[in-house]
Amino acid sequence: MDLNVGNPLADPARAALEIVGIRKDFETFSALRDIHLRVNAGEMLCFLGPSGCGKTTLLRIIAGLETQTAGQILQNGKDVSWLPPDRRDYGIVFQSYALFPNLSIADNVGYGLVNSRARKAEIKARVEELLTLVGLPTSGAKYPSQLSGGQQQRVALARALATRPGLLLLDEPLSALDAIERIRLRGEIRRLQKQVGITTIMVTHDQEEALSMADRIVVMNHGVIEQVGTPMDIYERPATPFVADFVGKVNVLRAMALGQQRFKVGDLELQCDACDAAFAAGDAVNLYLRPEDRMAENLREDTANRMNVLVSKVEFLGGLCIAEVTADALHGQTLGLHFSLNQLHDLDIREGHTIEIALRANRIRAFAAPSASAARAHA
Repeated sequence: MDLNVGNPLADPARAALEIVGIRKDFETFSALRDIHLRVNAGEMLCFLGPSGCGKTTLLRIIAGLETQTAGQILQNGKDVSWLPPDRRDYGIVFQSYALFPNLSIADNVGYGLVNSRARKAEIKARVEELLTLVGLPTSGAKYPSQLSGGQQQRVALARALATRPGLLLLDEPLSALDAIERIRLRGEIRRLQKQVGITTIMVTHDQEEALSMADRIVVMNHGVIEQVGTPMDIYERPATPFVADFVGKVNVLRAMALGQQRFKVGDLELQCDACDAAFAAGDAVNLYLRPEDRMAENLREDTANRMNVLVSKVEFLGGLCIAEVTADALHGQTLGLHFSLNQLHDLDIREGHTIEIALRANRIRAFAAPSASAARAHA
């Protein structure tokens, strides 16, 4: 059975798609500004960002469903910037499934093949192959109304793959599903994408989907790209305050730079080994720290960033809990820290109890405080 749609596995040496200087202007605002991006053959790339950031507009421009104001779209080296959708080499899956309710599942999957005038035997074999691939081998005679939302989305995915396109576009494909079905289907989509090796671009506002599915994530905000990187890079090494705040949970502490990667937070001095050493003494900064980036066991006298904190609140979430802590030395600033349920018991973490923790010096990130950035820009 030939499941390959014609692309190798992710190949950073070969660009399946290049976006060059794309801009999209509407009457009152710019939806996209000077977007440059290279999509590697066989990879899964996620456009991630809040509503209105431009991610869906960019996907629609790639598909030819929206016309850019300026810039180029190159697919496998070919300029497709101004080609209509039916002359571009892609399959697309929408949030709403967009299945034909009056056609059977088999006819829905084979619709594009019929339009391409493929032979009936070829269409039948390809439809059977794809329905087996998406886990619906016996559903060909059914109609969309007889399937669940997750099953309909699998059919939409099979239909998008039927013509063996060079590119797969997914526009918020899981957002209409319930939480359990979303988790199950995102794993199946990722497995399928790896199995067939198709270059895939997915739009999502769900950071968990992007982190769990993508080879690389493109974080977008206000029509620009904030950062491109692997899920680990995006999470552990955010390039901007927006990325640090948007992807995952984070604590933000107001601080002042002391030089030599040391910062003062209230009355405390913190060592931040991962912070930019270019901050000058006296610079106002914000320190960003993930809830898990703390130590509370086996602390030593020479452990950096040790402090005693008061547990003001514990939020029970099952196996993972969030403890809100503060200290007089922090001058009213609080931290939300993750602890496992076992740690909650072992360390006696409860409301009103004082515990000793240390903030991981190699995980704290520092960015110029907005007021400092504005002052420099004004100067």
